[in-house]
Amino acid sequence: MTANDCLMVTSSIVLTDSNNSASPKATQHAWYAIRTKSKCETAIAASLDYKGYDHFLPLYAASRRWSDRTVQTKLPLFPGYVFCRMDTKQRVPVLSIPGVVSIVGFGNTPAPIPDSEIDAVQSVLESGLVAEPYPFIEGQRVRMSKGLLTGLQGVVVKQKSAWRLVVSLTMLQRSVAVEIDRDWITVAE
Repeated sequence: MTANDCLMVTSSIVLTDSNNSASPKATQHAWYAIRTKSKCETAIAASLDYKGYDHFLPLYAASRRWSDRTVQTKLPLFPGYVFCRMDTKQRVPVLSIPGVVSIVGFGNTPAPIPDSEIDAVQSVLESGLVAEPYPFIEGQRVRMSKGLLTGLQGVVVKQKSAWRLVVSLTMLQRSVAVEIDRDWITVAE
């Protein structure tokens, strides 16, 4: 990958009129997954922000061991993807961002990500609990009845001696897991 493959917008000030209906944020559109080139997620998120799009780049804290030190860094929870609310009829400004490969969908038709799945991932990250990528799984759904994630639904798995709630993005076949207390769960209806 060359330096020109991703364009990083370092700083910008955009003045907009809040009543301007031409703004990409003016109406609530569906969430879409944007497929990116490797390691271009943050640059694309910055470009989407610069262009006025509502976007979501979920990050998690990870430790990376180098030969002489350990470094704490933030990595994308779903590598190669950034989520964006947009009108698919006006997708050219998004597709023209350097580093964008495509919009996830079927054939040439972008497929929306359900708001409930994006909201679930946002809830996990906002809870302050340790979240990390997890292999995609399906199974008996449970609902969190207590704790920081009350109301959230997912699949529970036991890993070593810890219980984890797994929240999935079905369209991407990817999941995120967060450690929970077993007493916080009930069977979903």
